[in-house]
Amino acid sequence: MNLDERNDDQPIRSGELPIVAGPSEDLSDRSADDEFEETPFSKWILPISLFVATIFTTLWAGAYQAYNGPIHGPVNFLLEHPETLWRGIPFAATLLFILVTHECGHYVLSRIHGVPASLPLFIPGPPYFIGTFGAIIRLRGPILNRRALFDIGVSGPLAGFIAAVVALVIGLNLSTVVDRTATHGLQLGEPLLLQFISWLVVGSLPPQADIVLHPIGFAAWFGLFVTSLNLIPIGQLDGGHVAYALWGSRQRTIAFAIVPVLIVLGFVGWPGWWLWAFMAGLWGFGHPPVRDPHVPLGRGRVLVGWIALAVFVLTFAPVPFSFH
Repeated sequence: MNLDERNDDQPIRSGELPIVAGPSEDLSDRSADDEFEETPFSKWILPISLFVATIFTTLWAGAYQAYNGPIHGPVNFLLEHPETLWRGIPFAATLLFILVTHECGHYVLSRIHGVPASLPLFIPGPPYFIGTFGAIIRLRGPILNRRALFDIGVSGPLAGFIAAVVALVIGLNLSTVVDRTATHGLQLGEPLLLQFISWLVVGSLPPQADIVLHPIGFAAWFGLFVTSLNLIPIGQLDGGHVAYALWGSRQRTIAFAIVPVLIVLGFVGWPGWWLWAFMAGLWGFGHPPVRDPHVPLGRGRVLVGWIALAVFVLTFAPVPFSFH
C-alpha cells in the first residue's frame, strides 16, 4: 500500500489504558458515579479542549497530506492555504471515529464494572503525519478482578478494530490502482488482514500494480496499526491487560519473549520497534496484580481473548513504514 507523498501507582502514559492506584479501603461497593473528586477543569474542560485541539491537528494533517502543490512544510501550508483545510475532513473524521470508538469501548466497560473513569483524553500532535498521539483514559479506582480487567482491556481494541475494518472497506473502494513504478514516498506495510480485504474489494493485482490509498483508507490503515500496537502483551498496554487476565503471572514471561522479537524486527525491518522495546522497559514488562485474581473468566471471555490474539496477528505489520 502506498501513501502518495510497574506497579499500581504507575504514572499514566500515552498509548495505554492506565491503572491508577486507589485508596486502601474496600471499594467493591462503590458505584461508577462515586468518583474521586474532580474539578470541572479536569472533568470537562481539559478533555473537551484536547479533543477540539486534536480535531484541528488531524484536520490540518489530512489537508497537508492531500495537498499537491509545492511543499514548504505544514506551517507555511496552513498560513498560505487555510482555505484548503476542509480537504482534511475525510482523513480526520475517519481517524477520530476509530479512536473515539476505541476509547468509548474502554469507557463504557469501565462504567459497567463500576470503575470510575475519566472522559478520553486525546493528545494532539504535529501535523507532519497524522496530527495526534492517540488518547488515554484515566481509571480513578482499582480494577478488582480478572473479569473487569479483561473486559476493560479488550473492549477498546476490538471496538476500534471493527470501526477500522468498516473504514478500510470504504477507503479501498475510493482508492486508486496505479503502476508501482509511478509511486514514491511513504510505503505502508501490508498486514494479513489488509491483504485479504484488498483482494476482496479491489481484486487480484499484477506484481507491477499498487494501491494509492484514499485518505479514508489511510486512516483505516492507521487504525489497524494502532490496534496491533495496543495488543502487544506488554505491561499496561491493552494487550498486557488481556494477557494478564488470561494467563496471570505468565504474562510477564510472554512480555520478556516479545521484547527480543521487537529488537530483531528493528534491525531487519522498522527501527521504530527499538523505541517500543525501550518503552516496554520503562513501562515494566509485567502487569500489576488485581485485588481478586481468583475470579474465573469463563469460557466466553477466553474465546474472546483468542479472538483478540487473532486480531493482533492479522493486523501486525513487521515493517509498517518504508520509503521508496
